[in-house]
Amino acid sequence: MASWPAVLSLLPLGLLAMAMVLGRFVRPSADEWCFLPYVRDHGISGLTGKFYFHDNGRIANGWLVGLYAEPGVPGHQWFGPVSGVLMLGLLWAVVALGLRRVGVSVASGVPLLVASMTAAVFLFASANTYKTFYWPAASVSHTLAPVLACAAVIPPLLVRGRRGRIAVLAAAVIAGAFLGTLSEETSVVMLVVLSAAVLLAGRLFTQRARGYVRRWSLATMAGVAIGVLLLVTSPGSRQRREKYGAGASMLAPHSLAASLAQFAHILATILSTWQYLGAVAAGLVLGLSAKGRPGRVLLPCTPWLSAAGGLLAFLLCGYLCTVITYPVFGRHVVTTERTWNDYLLLYVLVLAGIGALLGRAVRTRVRRPASLLTAGAAGAAALVCAGVCLSLAVPLHGLGRQMQVRAQQWDRQDRWLREQSAAGAQVLPYKPLHVGRMLEPFGGKPGGWPAVCVADYYHVRQVTKAKRLH
Repeated sequence: MASWPAVLSLLPLGLLAMAMVLGRFVRPSADEWCFLPYVRDHGISGLTGKFYFHDNGRIANGWLVGLYAEPGVPGHQWFGPVSGVLMLGLLWAVVALGLRRVGVSVASGVPLLVASMTAAVFLFASANTYKTFYWPAASVSHTLAPVLACAAVIPPLLVRGRRGRIAVLAAAVIAGAFLGTLSEETSVVMLVVLSAAVLLAGRLFTQRARGYVRRWSLATMAGVAIGVLLLVTSPGSRQRREKYGAGASMLAPHSLAASLAQFAHILATILSTWQYLGAVAAGLVLGLSAKGRPGRVLLPCTPWLSAAGGLLAFLLCGYLCTVITYPVFGRHVVTTERTWNDYLLLYVLVLAGIGALLGRAVRTRVRRPASLLTAGAAGAAALVCAGVCLSLAVPLHGLGRQMQVRAQQWDRQDRWLREQSAAGAQVLPYKPLHVGRMLEPFGGKPGGWPAVCVADYYHVRQVTKAKRLH
């Protein structure tokens, strides 16, 4: 059946739909207690300025946070569904347009299968799905950011003609600058990958394509450099580096060695997460169904050399991202899983590429497409996809139950606090409500942060720690 990949894609799509529906149980926590009252009083532009002048210098990050914080609680509830659809759509477009541009045709539904399975394992094979997908503040910085970086290739894949290409180069600078002020870790990944594209263009792309690939890569890198420079020279970034002592100490030998040791622990967790094989399986389906010779853009390549290059790029990106996050989180970088996502998407895409190379190898070694070997490989890929989706659905359902319980308790406490504040109370008790290892007021930081922000949110002078709900 030619459309079986489209049917198979219903599994990851169902998982994504389930996750998006559960988004209605998201309620503010951690940093968002501070974002909400600030946006309420100063608007999106005020929060963006606060990020630049006081917090971390991430202008684009502050603007996106303001967009979901401005509607209040509904903004948090809709963030998951909206960002989920956006990420799936962008990955789908990248796969479909990329295949078309290199002259490869595939069976119906294959691009959707690859995109949906890639999105599913990227979002839900994480060691902490709540912080990866449901916590908007973390998703903007470390989950949505790498997908937006991946989507930067869409304009050059779409546009043809001299004028269009010039416009794309200008857009690449702008997009790079935006991403440079969105996430430092994603910026590192982009610079590594684009540098590899520039250096290896002669080995990867045909003569008619390599010049434009190099120009676009350099334009995007220039934009990223502009954005990063704007970020690191901001007052907010300087204050943050001074606070954590993350200046020159980042490149000190002891810090580099400690970062390598921490990344080794992170790598052990990533490599032992078998659900990432779902990306390999989806890529295998792509390779089995691919037809055509991609000679217009890509040169013939050595498959295993390409796979090794992709894995090397992932390892380099992962280590460099650990280097820049270690001064802030220290040994806790191993348990701060959200910061892994900036390079995890590259890992998932490399795995999908390896799967495609495996599928191509199987297809080129049989005389008939409907051979037993091809059918067996397709069946194995389908089983892996099904097993991965099932294994991810069970913990996602459990997390959904925890989120629902918290949402009910949060809403009950929210109503009571608002009623008491309206009646003139100035000191109110607040019971911390945890989910997904999220920080809540009275979480151990000096001054009970973000208890001060909770008090500001409810227009009271102080909140105290309560042991029961009111």
